[in-house]
Amino acid sequence: MVIKGFIFDLDGVIVDTAKYHYLAWKKLANELGFEFSEEQNEAFKGVSRKRCLQILLELGEVDATKEQFDNWMIEKNEDYLSYIEKMDASEILPDVPKILDFLKANNIPMALGSASKNAIPILKKVGLLSYFKVVVDGNNVTKAKPDPEVFLLAAKDIGVEPTDCVVFEDALAGIQAANSAGMTSIGIGDKTILTEAQYNFNDFTEISTDFINQLTTL
Repeated sequence: MVIKGFIFDLDGVIVDTAKYHYLAWKKLANELGFEFSEEQNEAFKGVSRKRCLQILLELGEVDATKEQFDNWMIEKNEDYLSYIEKMDASEILPDVPKILDFLKANNIPMALGSASKNAIPILKKVGLLSYFKVVVDGNNVTKAKPDPEVFLLAAKDIGVEPTDCVVFEDALAGIQAANSAGMTSIGIGDKTILTEAQYNFNDFTEISTDFINQLTTL
């Protein structure tokens, strides 16, 4: 097998926007009369905005009409967008460009597969959009991770068989989605959480171009 396509999650893999999501959810929770911790925010990784709000309301034991729910979805996103407005290349996580440059130099197609509905604006702000042949995000999918839809669509759009793809993910749901798609899964983060990943690294500083080259020639 030769892995011919690389798919990257966005939040927590390429950039750390999780902190901004947390601030926006915390602001909403406080407005609704309860606290929301960083530990609770861990359950939101790789999860759609709609499902995150459902979880938040369950945590606060808050009931909502459809109109309230929709308005809170919009409010949270507007707060999040205000936080990321000033993002620039300094927000790129360490050594991510090293891997992107290596893949680009070797003409290996790259896709982004993210639950975020703001993936393209973020990639533009940090100057990385041109690296990705395809961006599949929350605007393109109907099923959230661990459903493999986002990764299967990404593989299809770059013209690579799922079994010939490798996925970089920082969330267990994303690792499960990659595995369900039959792809090689690489966990970025705590290996005690990303227990189902086939490979695991704390961050991209631990990933060598030799390792990436080996993946492409397996």
